[in-house]
Amino acid sequence: MIELLIFHIHAMAGLYAFTKRWQEGKLREGLLAIAIFFLVFIIMWTLTGQIVKALMPSEGFTTWFTRDTGSLVLTIIPDLIFFKVFFLNDQSEVKPLET
Repeated sequence: MIELLIFHIHAMAGLYAFTKRWQEGKLREGLLAIAIFFLVFIIMWTLTGQIVKALMPSEGFTTWFTRDTGSLVLTIIPDLIFFKVFFLNDQSEVKPLET
């Protein structure tokens, strides 16, 4: 059940990223935002899966908190940072450096 919630959160974040980039640019930018967001998700899930595999027993802690659940919970942290930096920061607020 926890896995389903995490996948749902990522699906909603992907839709937000698509909509924001699509409104600011074109459809191609929206599709690129979805591709980049889910590529980062898959890479982070793979890396955290290896970390959890080293730290957690093979049967998991309980029936509802397995290795996959642990790796998905750890995936949320870098995904939130990535999402905030690339999709929640308003690019118009960034000012060029003055020399």
